[in-house]
Amino acid sequence: MSGGSAAWIAAAGRPLTGRLRVPGDKSVSHRSVMLGALAEGITRITGFLEGEDTIATAAILQRLGVRIEASGEGERIVHGVGLQGLRPAEGPLDCGNAGTGMRLLAGLLAGQAFESVLVGDASLSKRPMRRVIDPLARMGARIDSEGGLPPLRIHAKSVLQGIDYECPVASAQVKSAILLAGLYASGPTTVREPHPTRDYTERMLSAFGADIDFAPGVATLRPGRALRATSVDVPADFSSAAFFLVAASVIPGSHLVLERVGVNPRRTGLLEALRLMGADLTVRPAGEQGGEPVADIEVRAARLRGAAIPEALVPDMIDEFPALFTAAALAEGTTIVSGAAELRVKESDRIAVMAAGLRALGAVIDETPDGAVITGSGFTANAASTPSESRTGRLRGGQTDSRGDHRIAMSLAIAAQCAAGEVVIDDVANVATSFPGFDALARGVGFGLRLA
Repeated sequence: MSGGSAAWIAAAGRPLTGRLRVPGDKSVSHRSVMLGALAEGITRITGFLEGEDTIATAAILQRLGVRIEASGEGERIVHGVGLQGLRPAEGPLDCGNAGTGMRLLAGLLAGQAFESVLVGDASLSKRPMRRVIDPLARMGARIDSEGGLPPLRIHAKSVLQGIDYECPVASAQVKSAILLAGLYASGPTTVREPHPTRDYTERMLSAFGADIDFAPGVATLRPGRALRATSVDVPADFSSAAFFLVAASVIPGSHLVLERVGVNPRRTGLLEALRLMGADLTVRPAGEQGGEPVADIEVRAARLRGAAIPEALVPDMIDEFPALFTAAALAEGTTIVSGAAELRVKESDRIAVMAAGLRALGAVIDETPDGAVITGSGFTANAASTPSESRTGRLRGGQTDSRGDHRIAMSLAIAAQCAAGEVVIDDVANVATSFPGFDALARGVGFGLRLA
């Protein structure tokens, strides 16, 4: 689904039951195909996310002279061209809706000896890029934009200067853009963060043979070493699993197992937040996959309670807040989210859009500049019953708008499972950017959900 304003009609289904595996991790998929392109040799990727965002990144690399074969569903064979092997493309490079793709590619392209122009769709064109433009400029890159927004014109620059950079915001995308640019720098590049963020890029650079040291909150890359092709087995995406973790927690009678989910500790803050609220979660480690720890996660419906979400968890669950807002709207008591101003500059202003969507269904939610105060309905007190038997604390049916934000669309679909009537969720086409086939997978485990 893309390029339109498709809608879902959602309503209470049945308790969520069974076992499922969600698609591959979007962050790992982006990085695996990028580093495979810059490596020497052939990189084989399994579990690659067949989403519009990651496909857009692969298409851009192909336009830059990299041969990438789709040998099967979720499989890519990347014929690396080496650090100096990319070639200029004619015309703009279209990132679609992929903020990760654009920010990381800006770093990768900043040290090339040719000019590139990165463009995106209407949503991406409103997302701030100054946070990557500024540090890359300090390294010597020259990037033109209108007010720090896409499109980005990246001028030719054969050698950058390594820097020691303290990020003003905790952002894995900013850190990754700087480290990728550091591959083309003279001298080491160090990135320091106010709070530790996901270390996917550091782990994968190391797996590809880069000279990099990293610990929570700091990474140093020393250039000059060729990247070596390797095999990458992409784990299931925790952010995609998060919708089912929340749904099975709030929909009465549910018992679900999510298989081989990536549980990088810089990604799984939602697990801690849900536990604070009383969720019934069991995490069973299942080794490593693609250099990332994976686990099977068992979740049962539980009587959730409101909680003050610690700000220290925010960087580790920034993409999961829309789903958490839904859990909070159905819990008993008040949930307080603060320190999450970053939500206002995602695919949408996720605080405002999620608040509006839940209010349309009768939820009580007050926005703050960096979060929200959510007074729950108490619906999850019915944990031992079934959705059809649950009468208290229900939201109401109605019409909502995801504003083209894939994570909000899926979070509102969860809320609709706990509503007294049908819910129309407008503008859901962009779900395909991160979670193709979500609606079919959701129906398979018990959601009441269909295209309008």
